Amino acid sequence: MTTTRSTIEEAARGRVRTAAHNFRRHHDLADAVVAGGTRDQLSVSTILNLLPTLPTWPAHTQCGKRARVADAARTILDWLSIHPGEGWQDRWVVSGADENTDWLDTLIVADERRSPTTQHDSLANALTALLLCRIVRPSYQFLASCKANMLYTYTRWVCRPDLFAVIEEHARRSHVRTAHLNFALVPISKIVLHTGRDIDQLTAEDLLVYRAWCQRRRDRVDPGLALAWSLLREVTDLGEHLRLVDAVRHGQRPTAELVDAHNIQCQPVRDVLVRYLDERRPALDYNSFTSLVGKLVGTFWADIERHHPGIDTLQLAQPVTEDWKRRLKTVTGRGGGTRPRKDYLAILICIRSFYRDIQEWAVQDPSWAEWSFPSPVSKADTAGHRKARQKVTAEMHQRVRERLPHLPVLVDTAERHKAGQAAFLAMVKQTPIGAMFTYDGREYRRIQPQAYQKPYYRDSAPPDQAQDLTSGEIIDVGHREHEAFWAWAVIEILRHTGVRIEELLEITHLGLVSYKLPDTGEVVPMLQIVPSKANEERLLLVGPELASVLATIIIRLRAENGGTVALTTRYDPYERVLGPPLPHLIQHRNGWKWNVPSNTTVQKWITQAVARTGLTDAAGKPLRYTAHDFRRLFATDAVSSGLPVHIVARLLGHKNLSTTQAYMAIFDEELVRSYRAFLNKRRALRPEAEYREPTDVEWRDFQAHFHARKLELGECGRPYGSTCKHEHSCIRCSSLRLDLRARPRLVEIIANLKDRIQEAKLNGWQGEATGLEISLREAAQKLISLDRMRDRQLSGPVNLGIPVIADRSTTP
Repeated sequence: MTTTRSTIEEAARGRVRTAAHNFRRHHDLADAVVAGGTRDQLSVSTILNLLPTLPTWPAHTQCGKRARVADAARTILDWLSIHPGEGWQDRWVVSGADENTDWLDTLIVADERRSPTTQHDSLANALTALLLCRIVRPSYQFLASCKANMLYTYTRWVCRPDLFAVIEEHARRSHVRTAHLNFALVPISKIVLHTGRDIDQLTAEDLLVYRAWCQRRRDRVDPGLALAWSLLREVTDLGEHLRLVDAVRHGQRPTAELVDAHNIQCQPVRDVLVRYLDERRPALDYNSFTSLVGKLVGTFWADIERHHPGIDTLQLAQPVTEDWKRRLKTVTGRGGGTRPRKDYLAILICIRSFYRDIQEWAVQDPSWAEWSFPSPVSKADTAGHRKARQKVTAEMHQRVRERLPHLPVLVDTAERHKAGQAAFLAMVKQTPIGAMFTYDGREYRRIQPQAYQKPYYRDSAPPDQAQDLTSGEIIDVGHREHEAFWAWAVIEILRHTGVRIEELLEITHLGLVSYKLPDTGEVVPMLQIVPSKANEERLLLVGPELASVLATIIIRLRAENGGTVALTTRYDPYERVLGPPLPHLIQHRNGWKWNVPSNTTVQKWITQAVARTGLTDAAGKPLRYTAHDFRRLFATDAVSSGLPVHIVARLLGHKNLSTTQAYMAIFDEELVRSYRAFLNKRRALRPEAEYREPTDVEWRDFQAHFHARKLELGECGRPYGSTCKHEHSCIRCSSLRLDLRARPRLVEIIANLKDRIQEAKLNGWQGEATGLEISLREAAQKLISLDRMRDRQLSGPVNLGIPVIADRSTTP
């Protein structure tokens, strides 16, 4: 995709405006005063003797120019000397020279030998020499007003050019485009001139000062500052943060700061709210805690203070309470319209819990007693909570019923689009720029953006763009192929694993492990899922289709990063914490850096894939899938296929079976209740010895489970310890993991089923025909799945680099 300075600046400006609440602005650093340097007290003659030592000083053959620039430098120094100050820096600021370069015109004198233009050029060159000698340290306002681009190039020649060479070499190894590198070198040069220090002496605060000035004076961040931060880490210590964005994020904010954001007027009530929230905070994750702050402080108390100014007690009068409940029932949108509030009962429960907690704590701690008052929310106010939850569950079930039948269409569409865009991109790459080609019956011409014809873009690979000669549309084929691939990848992983979107983005190359059977040497691949909500990690068995998807992702990442999976950090937007650098599998290259995509980006990929299917709901509106829908679809399909509920709960990472039950849309409720009662009774009777380490006999039984998986068409993937729910009618079972070599046998089975169905109908065996038709449908689906696996077959074995769990019997 074409990247220009204007687009980079516009993106940076948009990020500042839309996400300012997530980042610190460092207003206190914007007014930092620059002190004079080591040359602040030098005499005029000493300074003039320094100027010829600059590599940018006119050559010996330009004696006239050298003399003119030296005279101009003396003129500037004499002019600064008439202003008060302890050194050159003070005089520079007091004189007003640090604002702009307009004062240079006041130093031009009437001279018949030299024109005003020549004098101005000499003065400008002399000022550049004084800045390069670090006699004075210009402000960022001065550097922005003078617009002397060559000054920054001269800075890199004069101020430790060896370190600038290290930065440029690091940028080259990191595949940073020349245009992006130029954008980064300018702020580095500005900071060097402003601080008077070499780049190996710069600190994180120096970059934050420049960022704060840009935000205050321009309301945007310099487009090259983010890359500058990453490059400077090669030559100087900027602290623990790898990226600028990580250094300026708020992170988890203190409770008092979150409360004060709502401008509570009554100080005693504000203090008790902070104290209460501090008590609750250790037991909650950060996202749940901020939600609690929003409900208790923002929706409840701040709203009451707005409508009842001067209130200073938690003991609310009946009219105040009723008015607040009435306002709570509706939400006012930006346009002034109102709608019913969906979380009305949840907020009432939150406020009721607040008052009841204080009442209970007051029994143990008398300091809470002065704030113990009757709750304004009665039990009757929350009576409809159970009914509301049942309604939400029913809506979720209906959502699953609408989407589950269309899942094969979505999967096929995503895979066809990925393959089509890959073929389109391959054709564009092999077509010379300016040449025409035909793809899918349409005429195209490969084009190159005009910006890539400029000198600073010539060593950068242009984007793979093509122009549709029929419509005139310019298509970024590389970007389309990129989105098509990752849409396919995330859909495949989500539907095969049922993981949350946060867990999807936290899957790393290190999470792929394998268990090797000691007798046969068979490797059983497993995927480690890092917990996102419950603090329990889990291992999922990787089937052939999922293994093929993961292998394809790893091959792509290695090909784009010199044979390795790049180490990237992931910012958790819910916990507001930054993870360590890890080889994430869901990552992509964005310009000069590798990033783990955000939740919004993943949802955009899924939405684009769904839009291509043209699917609609019962009302005729376009169908919409979310990442969490695949989790519910996975649970429903697994239970409907006979997998026990408690096994599905473990696969999903649920601690409570009722949570898993709410995910399942197609399941008999009476069966769930009976099964749960059976499990509860069985667990109560289990001896504690079952929770010990397994014996050697039990471990051999576990290994024998994998030997018993061998079937006619592949392997049985049911979890260890679970019985077959289909009475070994494997052709119908979703746990059957097909083998590509079994395709001819599967074709024979399908043909045989058709013959048997025809025979059953001829003999009037309707029950037999119905059962055989079910088997035929399942067999046909498995043939489609097998063909999809064959189409994805890679050119050879792929070393995924996953560790192997050693055999217990050989462990010393």
